[in-house]
Amino acid sequence: MKSRQWIAAAGVAAFAAALCAPALADEAGEKMLKDKGCTACHANDKKLVGPAYKEVAKKYKGDAGAAAKLAEKVIKGGQGVWGPVPMPPNKVSDDESKKMVATILAM
Repeated sequence: MKSRQWIAAAGVAAFAAALCAPALADEAGEKMLKDKGCTACHANDKKLVGPAYKEVAKKYKGDAGAAAKLAEKVIKGGQGVWGPVPMPPNKVSDDESKKMVATILAM
């Protein structure tokens, strides 16, 4: 009987961990966006200097190449898609850029 209780408890714990993992990943991604200075020009749901993250996610929803394209733009900078104000290049690694873009596109 104790074996069944142990298996049931392990199953519940695994299920809870699976539910929490995306939230923890989003928190880490949002922390990275803040730590790398992105929030000086961007916010989750309102335009500052650059577009709101949610507007970026909406624009690129369903675009299979968006993550790679945006990750490169984060590193190299860009201009013209969201207006005349350029986004400068950012000193982030390829991996950091991909994680930040994944966080934005998940909004």
